[in-house]
Amino acid sequence: MKKTFVFVFLVVIMTFTLFGQEVIKIGMNFELTGPVSGYGQMSRDGVMLANKLKPTVNIGGKEIKVEVVAVDNKSDKAEAANAIRRLIDHEKVVAVIGPATSSAALAAASIAEERQIPMVVNTATNPLVAQNKKYVFRTCFEDTLQGALLATFAWEELGAKNVAIMIDVAQDYVVGLANYFEKAFEQFGGTYFTEFYTTGDQDFTAQLTDALSKNPDAIFMPGYYAEIALICKQARDLGFTGPMFAGDGADAPELIQIGGEYVEGVSYTTYFHEDADLSPATKPFVEAYQKEYNRRADAFGALAYDAYMVIVNAIESAQSTDPVKIRDALAKTKNFPGVAGTITYPEGSGNPIKPAVINMVENGQFVFRTVIKPSM
Repeated sequence: MKKTFVFVFLVVIMTFTLFGQEVIKIGMNFELTGPVSGYGQMSRDGVMLANKLKPTVNIGGKEIKVEVVAVDNKSDKAEAANAIRRLIDHEKVVAVIGPATSSAALAAASIAEERQIPMVVNTATNPLVAQNKKYVFRTCFEDTLQGALLATFAWEELGAKNVAIMIDVAQDYVVGLANYFEKAFEQFGGTYFTEFYTTGDQDFTAQLTDALSKNPDAIFMPGYYAEIALICKQARDLGFTGPMFAGDGADAPELIQIGGEYVEGVSYTTYFHEDADLSPATKPFVEAYQKEYNRRADAFGALAYDAYMVIVNAIESAQSTDPVKIRDALAKTKNFPGVAGTITYPEGSGNPIKPAVINMVENGQFVFRTVIKPSM
């Protein structure tokens, strides 16, 4: 039987009969095209692998097929909202995976909450995505933790006391992460100053010239990979030799493809590296991913894989495809062996208690440095 996929990214779940066979749909609301399409494409691949390895759910002793449906939100907030409406209204979804970015996820989350459809995001880290929401969950950490870890890394590992921060004012994720870093860095006694740009900008000479006049010890780039790569190149061309570091937005192969030698030595926080021993499920996933795609597993795919798996786990725990019952089962998730770390949702929160990974670009590769576990 030939399968036709709707090209939109969002993971949806519903039960219906297809040629006499009962099927549950999971949809994907991901950034398949547009400025951050790398994130969505990696996320999609993680979900597709998860579906291949876990293609059915057991409800009442009966194995029911799970089919994934994709909707491309085009890396756009309005399109992300349209995608989730389409999947809820026309595909009759009962759960959603994605979007991968915070701005798109914020646009979709309010709709999921209003319609009481569980939504699990893989890499949208802005705290507002899940704040005061019952139906929104993550498989990643949130930016309050990420900002604090980056401040600790800058102060203790890099020895930075004065940091230049390059902020993309068009992205909620970037503005939020910069803010959390600033608060934590100040507590160490550090100083910082900010420079601003907008998604799609390619010339950062004016901002960097101003920044370098203030003698920063390091440059922090809480943005996305395309702009980070260009900022690194232009900063080095202007003579900056100090450390440059970033958040999880740097974690895409395009960073190295665009930046080349200029991103050598860049460190960044992320959620996963195949060499990090994050849970018993990590190694089998890495081997399956390599076999399926003939490339190294990445954080976006790993967390999207986990999002699919926690949803099907919740369906089986609830023994139902009722969205409210699935949501209740998700909220009770404890010690789930995710490939990017064990997942537990604290009472009243969709934010899991997760470790963070520090990677670095070395010889054109993303190299694992260390795992930082939360103190709680």
